Amino acid sequence: MCGIIGVVGHSPVNQSIFDGLTVLQHRGQDAAGMMTCDGGRLYLRKNNGLVRDVIRTRHMLRLLGNMGIGHVRYPTAGSSNSAEAQPFYVNSPFGISMAHNGNLTNARELRDALFRADRRHINTDSDSEVLLNVFAHELGRRAELRLGTEDVFAAVAGLHQRVRGAYAAVAMIIGYGLVAIRDPNGIRPLCYGYRDSEDGREYMVASESVALDALGFTRVRDVAPGEAIYITTDGEVYARQCAEHPQHSPCIFEYVYFARPDSVIDDVSVHRARLRMGDRLADKILRVWPEQDIDVVIPIPDTSRTAALQLAYALGVQYAEGFIKNRYIARTFIMPGQKLRTKSVRQKLNPIPSEFAGRNVLLVDDSIVRGTTSGEIIRMARDAGARRVYFASAAPPVRYPNVYGIDMPAVDELIAHGRSEEQVAAAIGADRLVYQDLADLEASVRESNPRLGRFDVSCFIGEYVTGDIDHAYLAELSAERNDGAKAQRESADEGVPELHNVN
Repeated sequence: MCGIIGVVGHSPVNQSIFDGLTVLQHRGQDAAGMMTCDGGRLYLRKNNGLVRDVIRTRHMLRLLGNMGIGHVRYPTAGSSNSAEAQPFYVNSPFGISMAHNGNLTNARELRDALFRADRRHINTDSDSEVLLNVFAHELGRRAELRLGTEDVFAAVAGLHQRVRGAYAAVAMIIGYGLVAIRDPNGIRPLCYGYRDSEDGREYMVASESVALDALGFTRVRDVAPGEAIYITTDGEVYARQCAEHPQHSPCIFEYVYFARPDSVIDDVSVHRARLRMGDRLADKILRVWPEQDIDVVIPIPDTSRTAALQLAYALGVQYAEGFIKNRYIARTFIMPGQKLRTKSVRQKLNPIPSEFAGRNVLLVDDSIVRGTTSGEIIRMARDAGARRVYFASAAPPVRYPNVYGIDMPAVDELIAHGRSEEQVAAAIGADRLVYQDLADLEASVRESNPRLGRFDVSCFIGEYVTGDIDHAYLAELSAERNDGAKAQRESADEGVPELHNVN
């Protein structure tokens, strides 16, 4: 999962991209990058770290131009050295750069075809560089000295025919404009909007609508699955459906966890969806546990607050903030090694003993992945004096890995894989565990947009919407994502020189 942004304006866009990336920082804290275009020249700054640390004043002064793209990275199957920070760039044809959110499921085959048939070199392990080169090759097949609108849409259509997996991307073509691309299943979010300035109308493409809101852009709509939006440097906007058989299947984890609550994705308010998750989770508790003796509902900050507050209201139980969060600790489920992950939980959260002492506490989280964080938090609640500790998840059991851009661990590291709810409760040390039902989770989101016929819920049921995932692929993915493999990659990445880094 990553965050992408693109802006076409009438004045320098570096500040808008910087501010937009900062708003999207929750989508990736591993690396950040920005590329701008001034006339026929590109300017790039990217590196590992947060937006504010990677792009400083001295870099902003050199990021010239009225068009640009940006990216914040949250690494998936690739390594995390700075050479894989985005955007990526190829010089032929025209000069094209790209920022990408998602994960290609046939990246290995594409990489081989690009080398053997297309004569293109891939410099990193990133599937985003693969996607860029496929787009560049398809564009080169159709365009000669001048690029036309039909050439752009034909290239995207060719890309859809070759690429499988999840991809929301924004490409910048020197001298022509931006192209926003969303895969035929619409797995990852992408929207666009406009802002009127003194010099004319400006446009922005972003992963989430909150980036548009923060910068004063008016959201037009989401990019449809399989659609391409072409925004020229002159401010002309063209849209075309480029996929033969699009079927909207957004990742439901965006609504559960990843997206900001103030975003609207595919015409669904994330905040309202999470409120409904709390309502339906409360209904289930009343149904399966009518004699519940919960004294207080406490969320595990931050994402679960909305659902927990509504759950407490529906149950008629007190809601309280019981944990204080240190916001400068990275997310724990992507950290290599159990000891480091456990230590990080203690550093990230600190309980308020008065909210726990002598009480039966229901802890609410958005989901349970490894169970490491959940188990440690339950121990913290008991240490703070809780009499009994119950646990509720706003999502169903996560039993299968995600292959579309979320770095969920290898299948044998998922605590719910091969376990019943009672066994998971015992493993994390909860006195009782309640999971959201999948039908209720889907209904919580679909209520705002009945046109959403299906979702990507593969991490709950093991059925993948692209239809190309088999046991061999999952075994290979498991080998890349387990703790041992991550530790080896981190060790190998030490000392790797930075590439494409403008100081």
